[in-house]
Amino acid sequence: MKLGEYLGPLRERPFRLLWLGQAVSGIGDALVYVALVFAVLEVGSTKDLGLVLGAVWLGRAVFILIGGVWADRLPRRMVMLASDVVRAGTQGVTAALLLSGEMRPWMFVVAQSLWGAAAAFFGPASTGLIPQLTSGARLQQANALLGISRSSINVLGPAVAGILVAAFGPGWVFAIDAVSFLASAAFLVALRVPAHERPPRQTFLADLRRGWQEVVSRTWMRSSILVFSLTNVALAALFVLGPVVAKDDLGGAKAYGVITTGAALGGIAGSVIALRYHPPRPLFFNFVFTLASALPLLFYIPPLPTLAIAAAMCISVAGIASGNAIWEAQLQRHIPADAISRVSSYDWLVSIVFMPLGMVLTGWLSGVIGVDSTLAAAAAICVLANLAVLLVPDVRNFRAVEATPEPELVSGSADGSRDRALPARLP
Repeated sequence: MKLGEYLGPLRERPFRLLWLGQAVSGIGDALVYVALVFAVLEVGSTKDLGLVLGAVWLGRAVFILIGGVWADRLPRRMVMLASDVVRAGTQGVTAALLLSGEMRPWMFVVAQSLWGAAAAFFGPASTGLIPQLTSGARLQQANALLGISRSSINVLGPAVAGILVAAFGPGWVFAIDAVSFLASAAFLVALRVPAHERPPRQTFLADLRRGWQEVVSRTWMRSSILVFSLTNVALAALFVLGPVVAKDDLGGAKAYGVITTGAALGGIAGSVIALRYHPPRPLFFNFVFTLASALPLLFYIPPLPTLAIAAAMCISVAGIASGNAIWEAQLQRHIPADAISRVSSYDWLVSIVFMPLGMVLTGWLSGVIGVDSTLAAAAAICVLANLAVLLVPDVRNFRAVEATPEPELVSGSADGSRDRALPARLP
């Protein structure tokens, strides 16, 4: 297959607009985390920083299922547009308060809670929108291209953010992030999408139950999401204990920076794999590849050289990134179009809830049994969970849908009448 065919989704104007908007807003996201940390510490304490970061996770966790319901009920483009406008507002107000010297810790908590809530609406809507923007044979490539842009930006984003914060202060980085959301919104305004199939009118709880039934009625899906939950709990040890080992045994921040760069490069590599390779048994491929996630956990005990850990992180994240694109394509092909955002919201919930839970458990457990034993336990959970799920026939034998090549989507008229809606996510 030629390079132009791998990039096929970008030749379809609707998806190209979405991709460009996501790439621009991704630049702001890659910069703002460093700015947020230094901005909070500038006006508050480490305790305040924990509250602010927790507010982001809580905002997303509380609203993610609500976001999934409304993304199925309403035009998904409009849900994403509203989310971008809200996030542009929160970051813009934060920038203005920082630049004026009026920012206080409680204001960060409020602003970032709103940011997290808005993000909870964007994710499920985006997953449901992609099948409406690109032909069915290109769904995996479309998800992979989004992954490549995110990972590529994350390679240099934190370093650039550090330079900008040092040179101009965190307020200007928040201003850049606000502008990036406005740019994403502008691309969404230019996007024309046909109305997707909507669920029948019913109560909110009934909508939630319908999404849950779509999950639990499929053995391959409920088994996979259970393993994602356990894997996220295990991998949380990397985020909590990796910096500790780097500080105590590898020389500190410089070493950890090399390790995180390896992870970012792995994200690019994994997305490229998904761009080029369509495994006939996608879930089998995903869970076998995810076994590599145990490598960096093991390489920290006792710590191998920094470059070896960085290489292990690269391989680990490559498996996760390729798995994300492949998994999302399967959901978009197997789940009814009127329920895809709700199913996606349950899938997102796995990351939003179980990763922070794993961080809390890791901090507690490492104080009880030590850092090395905690890392070993996390590696064991990762290996056992991803091997055990392969014993489930519906997972092991799950076959990819052979998508029939379709004519390219073209830019539609103002009402989207020339576009087609197609039936339609590893955290």
